[in-house]
Amino acid sequence: MFIIILIGLIAFAAYSLYSMPEENENSNNNYSNFEETQVQIITNLRLGICDFDTMNPILSKNKNVQFYDKLIFEPLLTVNQDFSLEPCLATEYSKTGDLTYVIKLRENVKWPDGEPFVAKDVQYTIDRLKDGIDSIYVSNVAAISGLEIIDEHTIKITLFEETPFFEYNLIFPIMPSHYYTGVDFVSDPLTPMGTGMFKIEDKNENYIKLVKNENWWNTEKSPKLDTITINIYNNPGEIFNAFKIGNIDLVVTENVNYQDYIGTIGFNSKIFKGREYDYIAINNTNNVLSKKEVRQAINYGIDKNNIVASIFSDKYFVANSPLDFGSWLYIEDAAKLSQYNMDEAQKILSSNGWNITSRQWQKTENYRTLRTNFNLVVNSSNSERVAVAENIKEQLANIGIVINIRKVSDLQYNNYLKNKNYDLIITGTNVSINPSLNRYFGENNVANYNNEEVLKLINEITDITDKNLLKEKIAEIQKITNEEFVYIPLYINKNVLLYSSDLVGDISPNWYNIFYNIENWYRQN
Repeated sequence: MFIIILIGLIAFAAYSLYSMPEENENSNNNYSNFEETQVQIITNLRLGICDFDTMNPILSKNKNVQFYDKLIFEPLLTVNQDFSLEPCLATEYSKTGDLTYVIKLRENVKWPDGEPFVAKDVQYTIDRLKDGIDSIYVSNVAAISGLEIIDEHTIKITLFEETPFFEYNLIFPIMPSHYYTGVDFVSDPLTPMGTGMFKIEDKNENYIKLVKNENWWNTEKSPKLDTITINIYNNPGEIFNAFKIGNIDLVVTENVNYQDYIGTIGFNSKIFKGREYDYIAINNTNNVLSKKEVRQAINYGIDKNNIVASIFSDKYFVANSPLDFGSWLYIEDAAKLSQYNMDEAQKILSSNGWNITSRQWQKTENYRTLRTNFNLVVNSSNSERVAVAENIKEQLANIGIVINIRKVSDLQYNNYLKNKNYDLIITGTNVSINPSLNRYFGENNVANYNNEEVLKLINEITDITDKNLLKEKIAEIQKITNEEFVYIPLYINKNVLLYSSDLVGDISPNWYNIFYNIENWYRQN
């Protein structure tokens, strides 16, 4: 029996060895087929929204709607990932005078219902924005005094006054004039339509469904996604929960503590700079602050990373310039000049004849004693800015610069800004894609800064349309003003894009648009 069993085992082994190559080959093929059948391409993207008002891009105040609408509606000019302009419904524009622009419109563009896009649509949109309606785009057309239709695809825009880089205002969505004929643009519940990549197919109180726009003119960028479903929720908590359990694929938020709601696994994230920029304006006409070494010392004496971490729990980025939001015009030199360095701050003052007396720097000049003792204005209603002011006061005290905080009402604060009668003031703005630096360095700027070379450059760039030359000139302005320490940049807010690990594609958001490269996105199981 032993011999018989042994012979059987040997025979089985021989058979197995003989047949193994063929079986292995078949086995590999089966595994490959198994992999192929398990990878499922899903062409529906699921989004979420709360506080929904309307999909009409002119009327909506909802930030997420403003993002989503960029998939449906198109402007004359649009904004790249680096905040430079590129053609969209306008193929070219020309500044023909101080107050006039001629704009050539794209031909062979159709609305989803088949009607052609024409100059009348641009005129209609501008007229609605100038009707006095409440829209985020009203300021874009405020400088327009008239529009002349030269032909169906050419318009001439005239301005009330010369407006630096007016072309950057031409990013408002264009609406179809024929679609709203005989109806009230504001109150009529028509489902709005645009010339963009997607169109609204269906909507109710629970969701909005977008499908590919078969009439979209940009055939080179036909999306892989067939549909986008925008689910409507009651509050942000519901959106976070829907994302956590896999019911939506993408969330954009300013809440940097999102992990408290959704944990840390099962998704990817992209953090990008927002628009909320705060800085300190320094009154350059103040007898002491007019001295560059004092402004330098203040800059080097403020640890912005400490402010961002201790007061804002890292929900802000440290800012180095008003252009430090991802703009193609920003130069990196600003980051080096604005770094915290207590030793350098004191060294600069000492080498310029200042001496420490009674815990502050003093200097005698023309029989007059100058002291590093300044008032810092902050609006008392803004608790975060008050905390920043307290932090700055403590930091500068360590290097011998005395700060007296003036917490004032909003009315007083606005009067300080209007009259520019402060030593230092914490202020801020929503940064713009418009590359004009007039607010900071032009005439009547908020720092009372006056530099003839800078003013000359600012006047020169107004008429420049060549991108390379514009960048060169704005780089010159930045190099001069960065070394002058006219302002102390503080911080700019963070935005976060959370997206499912199943979402495939190049996801590169900025505060203008979160859907760059969406034509290559898809979901994968």
